[in-house]
Amino acid sequence: MFAKTKNFIAEVRVELSKAQWPWDPNEKGFKRYKELWDSTVVVIIAMLLLGGYIAFFDLVTINVVGFLTTP
Repeated sequence: MFAKTKNFIAEVRVELSKAQWPWDPNEKGFKRYKELWDSTVVVIIAMLLLGGYIAFFDLVTINVVGFLTTP
């Protein structure tokens, strides 16, 4: 049982060493996560723009339907 667990952990370490991480392991501090931070900012800005777009057209649709349905 312990041999299988040890073997599994060893295999996981090998596979993780093959992965390409979004930062340079030699960098220190904030510079290490620059690409991750930049990607997060892009996603947040995209979400805000899309949310504003949807909110604007929702408001327009509500007003148009309200205008057409009032006698």
